[in-house]
Amino acid sequence: MYVPMNVAGGRVPLGLKHKGLRVLVTGGSGFVGSHLVDRLIARGDSVIVVDNFFTGNKRNLVHHFGNPRFELIRHDVVEPILLEVDQIYHLACPASPTNVMGTLNMLGLAKRVNARFLITSTSEVYGDPLQHPQTESYWGNVNPIGVRSCYDEGKRVAETLTMDYHRGLKLEVRIARIFNTYGPRMGLDDGRVVSNFVAQALRKEPMTVYGDGQQTRSFQFVSDLVEGLMRLMEGDHVGPFNLGNPGEFTMMELAKVVQETIDRNAKIEFRPNTEDDPHKRKPDISKAKKYLGWEPTVSLREGLPQMVTDFRQRLSGEQDESGGSTITQSDI
Repeated sequence: MYVPMNVAGGRVPLGLKHKGLRVLVTGGSGFVGSHLVDRLIARGDSVIVVDNFFTGNKRNLVHHFGNPRFELIRHDVVEPILLEVDQIYHLACPASPTNVMGTLNMLGLAKRVNARFLITSTSEVYGDPLQHPQTESYWGNVNPIGVRSCYDEGKRVAETLTMDYHRGLKLEVRIARIFNTYGPRMGLDDGRVVSNFVAQALRKEPMTVYGDGQQTRSFQFVSDLVEGLMRLMEGDHVGPFNLGNPGEFTMMELAKVVQETIDRNAKIEFRPNTEDDPHKRKPDISKAKKYLGWEPTVSLREGLPQMVTDFRQRLSGEQDESGGSTITQSDI
């Protein structure tokens, strides 16, 4: 029978050599999850990935196949699963009510095996914020019946459930609110603005800017986010913590950076703005700096070329498989 290595909620005590934990990562074949798995394996942990591959991809983890400290289970977190682990990073989250059911199942698992539980929430809990930049104490400005509300409110409910388990059942939990993140392994057509711009520029298509392009976002490189998640898991504070890069760019400024990186002649196409699109989004990370000793270190101009290299290789592979035909952008 497996006995958890650290009965104090899966924390690695400071000053002691890391012995290796048994860590569950839901959604671990996805963009962020696979990078987190890389770091955990490199640290010496044994990692179990649970994923239904709805948005993730096995190719993001293929380099771990055959490693005795790595397991991959095809499973949808809306269904219960019995595992013995020390820590749970809960990243699996489609934009649907299954987000809530999956969170309930993972909280139940954490309670049964006394595992420390970290949930990746989102800056979307702030909605279209009336506070700028956003602090963790801000309750948000969310339309509960809008086109984005399924995701926004699902994450807000997931945070509520996590705190209820913490207060009522004394479960050790951590809450991360993730702001816009980019890097290698992003979905080529996942609908996020950085991946949209990069894929469009590489395909020689116009970059699509919605509205007047003056909406702002903050972009953190995936390695910075993974560092923040691991510090949060190993630290002493529940959160929530904003994890993002406070460097703020308008959509037009982002498009210009992509042009400089890929093709200075790339065209920009304006379209009507989408409903409930937040006008401003920028994290206040003072809390993460103070309690986690964390802040991002990779600038957009440093990280973007790494993402472009990855996208270029994958797009080239798709073209080869299709006999050199042009790849058209799928509907989002």
